[in-house]
Amino acid sequence: MAIVLGASRGLGFLVAQELGRRGHDLAVVARSAEGLEAARGDLEATGASVLALPADLSSRPAAESVVEAAARHFGRLDVVVANAGIIQVAPVRALDPQDVADAHDAIFWSAVYPVLAAVGVMRRRGVGRVVVITSIGGKIPTPRLLPYTAAKFATVGFAESLRTEAGRDGITVTTVVPGLMRTGSTRNALVGGDRQAELRWFTALASLPLLSMDAGAAARRIVADGLAGRPEVVLTPAAKLGLRVHGLAPGLTQRALALVDRMLPAPGVDPPQPGHTLPEQPWWQRALTALDRRAAVRHHELDDETPRR
Repeated sequence: MAIVLGASRGLGFLVAQELGRRGHDLAVVARSAEGLEAARGDLEATGASVLALPADLSSRPAAESVVEAAARHFGRLDVVVANAGIIQVAPVRALDPQDVADAHDAIFWSAVYPVLAAVGVMRRRGVGRVVVITSIGGKIPTPRLLPYTAAKFATVGFAESLRTEAGRDGITVTTVVPGLMRTGSTRNALVGGDRQAELRWFTALASLPLLSMDAGAAARRIVADGLAGRPEVVLTPAAKLGLRVHGLAPGLTQRALALVDRMLPAPGVDPPQPGHTLPEQPWWQRALTALDRRAAVRHHELDDETPRR
């Protein structure tokens, strides 16, 4: 049995779907009960038995209760995939400390609490697979993504440190480092500053085939390498190249990214709000981002929308 966190839409939904195809029963978790129900039919079509568990994973009692309920329902726990999160796309001047705290709640603590609870269950059987989905933003500082980057850096450290100790209990921990993927999740990103301009560059990058990866292919790779117990999975050639350059010359990459920031829209001060609440983009932007918009339909991004802040 596999628990997938953040499974109502996007990459989490696709990872759950792939695990179902490989014969795993599923406990799927997200904040939205309606979003989980919208995804349930596609997940059950894989032949898996599906238990939907709506919960706010940033609450330790809720996270631990979800793991306990899933293990009790299925009688075992083999895999846990931590994928819950949010993303805020905004210049620093449009953010406040609460935005950073919100990102840590939704990304870092929403991985730490349930994963540690799952490890406790797995330890009793002496076997298990933990997969923590982070980001290239957790390895390389990225302009206009400060709260997300800070939370993902912390999550990378948690996953890599956990692997060094979990092995003695027969548990592997795989850190997944995706680059850009066409999940359709850009419409649910929280966008601040000059909101429409920030959303335009972000969705354009997420739609370009040479820079972004098909999310279904990413999910298949994540599941295969996670079940194989690999220590790290880096997705997209651009992410692999970026990691190598940053490892050799971190000062150079930070200077280069500072130049990238200067090429992005002039920093505004409007606080973040979901991209889907903004006015419709012009026709040329819609044409440029067609792949990402189609992915949003397939991956239930329209069925589980981020609420307005």
